[in-house]
Amino acid sequence: MKKVAFIMGSDSDLPVAEKAFEVFKEYGVPFEVHVYSAHRTPQEAKTFSENADKNGFGAIICAAGMAAHLAGAIAANTVLPVIGIPVKSTFEGLDALLATVQMPGGIPVATVAVNGAKNAALLAIEILAVSDSALAEKLKASRKAAAESVLKKDAEISAKFHL
Repeated sequence: MKKVAFIMGSDSDLPVAEKAFEVFKEYGVPFEVHVYSAHRTPQEAKTFSENADKNGFGAIICAAGMAAHLAGAIAANTVLPVIGIPVKSTFEGLDALLATVQMPGGIPVATVAVNGAKNAALLAIEILAVSDSALAEKLKASRKAAAESVLKKDAEISAKFHL
């Protein structure tokens, strides 16, 4: 199985990132965590992204706030799918959201919600599941369980308020 890289622009992004780590552990997906800054360690970020494919990664998640250039800088140096998590820091995360989502044509970054680490992890797992049927089955089972949970709550609430 390919692994997922999770790159934070700063260790202050760790509380957001940990939500993704829980998902990877739940699905048994191998991952590595790094702190690289698009501005403070641009060479290290570039070297990592240039070598990610040959180092066994299938997707890269980048979490960054404020200017949030990390996902774009990583995406510029790899053809692997890159998922950006805008991290709330200033302006309720709007600055990071816009910086992450507004990529120039030819350098895509899939972007999730502000602080949306759980969905970033699930999207990375879906990407890996394209070529891993066992992982795809785990995703299907999880979706089925979530649907059943909602329907159970629906039945309970409907019964309580049914006239």
